[in-house]
Amino acid sequence: MTDPLRTQSPLDRLISVADHALKSAFGCPPASGRPTPAPHSGATTVLNGAEKRHAAGLMRVNHAGEIAAQALYHGQALVAADPAVRAFLLSAAREEGDHLVWCAERLRDLGAKPSVFGPLWYGGSVLIGAMAGLAGDAISLGFIAETERQVEGHIESHLQNLPAADDASRAVLLQMKSDEAAHRQHALDRGGETLPGPVQTLMRGTAKIMTTSAYWL
Repeated sequence: MTDPLRTQSPLDRLISVADHALKSAFGCPPASGRPTPAPHSGATTVLNGAEKRHAAGLMRVNHAGEIAAQALYHGQALVAADPAVRAFLLSAAREEGDHLVWCAERLRDLGAKPSVFGPLWYGGSVLIGAMAGLAGDAISLGFIAETERQVEGHIESHLQNLPAADDASRAVLLQMKSDEAAHRQHALDRGGETLPGPVQTLMRGTAKIMTTSAYWL
């Protein structure tokens, strides 16, 4: 079945982005359907109250990051000039959709909710993705590579800070980290250019605002 974002009509692509925005921000993202890597997704009784709250804060950050990732890919796909690049973006977006589903499931298991700013993360990120895409496919792919590199760093810090007994969240994050590394390498293999240092710094600053807010709200 052909994804609507891959058609040649700009209007169809725009409508599909709006549809994905609603689905991603409100819990039903396009995904590939892989099962959660969490070994015991419902088992949280081994965590005390403080550990649950901390694990939930970290997973809420990851959930918000996956909403943003969906939006970046959709924004870039909206304006991608090369159909092969667009196909790669959409495939990666579906895998990011799996991450979003897994994080949402883990939040429910921890008795927590996603960030209330989900629609804001999506709206802002889809615009950033479209702007990166308009700079050309090489820059767009480089933007993906740098984004995924920074996401890998965030996930690694969360792996180190999760409660020791939270094996379920750890399994989810390990698979997410592996997928992000693959997306980064694929973007580089397709000709992604290294972004200038100031752009990388701006990306880190923007991500810091989101992660700090999402941990609590």
